[in-house]
Amino acid sequence: MPKPTLTRRGRVVGAVCVIGGLLALAAGGRALDAVVLPGVVALVAGYVQLARVEDPAVRRVPPSDGFVGERGEARIELRPATAGASGTYLAAVDDDTDDGLEGPETPIRASIGEGPVTYRVRYLRRGERQLGPVRVTATDVFGLFDREVVVDDTDAVTAYPACHPIPARFRRELYAADAVGVSRRREEFDRLREYSRGDALRDVHWPTTAKRDEIVVKEFAAETRHGRVSIAGETTREREGADALASAAASLALALLDDGVPVDLTLPAGSASVRPGPQGRRAVLELAAVTGPGEVAVDDADVEVIADVDGARYRTGGRTVAVDDLRASEGDGESGAEPSPEPTSPSPTESEVRGR
Repeated sequence: MPKPTLTRRGRVVGAVCVIGGLLALAAGGRALDAVVLPGVVALVAGYVQLARVEDPAVRRVPPSDGFVGERGEARIELRPATAGASGTYLAAVDDDTDDGLEGPETPIRASIGEGPVTYRVRYLRRGERQLGPVRVTATDVFGLFDREVVVDDTDAVTAYPACHPIPARFRRELYAADAVGVSRRREEFDRLREYSRGDALRDVHWPTTAKRDEIVVKEFAAETRHGRVSIAGETTREREGADALASAAASLALALLDDGVPVDLTLPAGSASVRPGPQGRRAVLELAAVTGPGEVAVDDADVEVIADVDGARYRTGGRTVAVDDLRASEGDGESGAEPSPEPTSPSPTESEVRGR
């Protein structure tokens, strides 16, 4: 257990006490009580306070997985390690985050034992990001001593690649022309259910959500009658190429899943064969989040995603289309149909966060 050490303020008080004591003795000791004793009492009290406190027990509730550019909230519960231990104390809490996350710039001041510490992080880079360990620097009430404890408690959170809409005209070319109409009408309503991470915003049933304390979405029985679409992507570039590949592949796969079309996705990090629904969306996003550069051994994919120094491109049916050109046509309203929704969605429920 680390021992308390003097802070800058404590060193100043200590120096004042020493100088004051020497001056008081030189003056006959009459000023000893007024000058020195209060400082000595404060130093002793501060040291004893920190020497008696226990290292805190730490439990972190990490933020939910999210897309690059989004923010999430982390919660750290700090309490005495021994049940029934009395007393609270002030501390500065610093939770380390890796370079793919943007956390608080300064430690968070808190009172240990009086409630959790919360802070927000921003997802800067896709992939599995780490939070922790936690540094807790306890201080006495006078700020004369501090004691740093490092709690080696870590958690992981996944940052998904940034995704964008895919024009309906391009999607239609990958399967039968009436598939979008069948899936988007989705006339066969099935039931209402609790929100799951990956559900589209358009499926939220707002009247029921407003009456409850949880997000409720509509579930439909209809699904496209047509076959799967296979997507294979590769790149020889490092970080930039892999990021462009992940974003392009995930964007197209999610758009097809929203249309009700099953997808076979193959990337350098692995493959996923998914059907429409929250689980399929999550599988696509998790694969795209961790993929890196490399080649894949798929020669008969319906769509090839090629990423290099010039960006990402879709190759299908003997033609190649730049992803940036597709995004530009979507922004100009040239797709001729309702755009695929962004794959962002409301924050997940607390039960989902704990069940990760």
